Amino acid sequence: MQTEQSPRHLVAVFESPVAEALLRLGLDVGFRCTLVEPDPTRLQGSPRPHGDTFVGDLSAAGVTEHTDIVLTDHHRPEIGPVLQEALASGARWIGIVGNPHKEGPHLAALKELGVPDEEIARVHRPVGLNIGSRTAAEIAVATLAGLIADRNDRPGGFEF
Repeated sequence: MQTEQSPRHLVAVFESPVAEALLRLGLDVGFRCTLVEPDPTRLQGSPRPHGDTFVGDLSAAGVTEHTDIVLTDHHRPEIGPVLQEALASGARWIGIVGNPHKEGPHLAALKELGVPDEEIARVHRPVGLNIGSRTAAEIAVATLAGLIADRNDRPGGFEF
């Protein structure tokens, strides 16, 4: 039985194994879940299998101050414009997956778009608790654990 924990809304951007796991598990822990996939050729099936919703762009996702946005692929050419839109959206939290030991390509993409450094700093990377995640499911668990800790005012944290 699913119990709604809060008005929190999880938006996973880009169809990927991490997005699939985030959306599947996010529903179970009380998030309303939405997948944003700007490239319809990448969508692996519709309707979404777990009761989450799908939209083609962030503006259609219903982002509010209760929304957590996670970009689940750091190799996509759309990361700059998508993150720029996310930063302007009023979302509560924004993150992008990636190796914590390498500079993320989102930094250059946002700087190229003229996004100020203080806005770029709002983008969390890496995402999730530092549990040594390697697989898509582990990244999703670590990310959701951090978001749940935050939702419950606990110090789970995203520090590495």
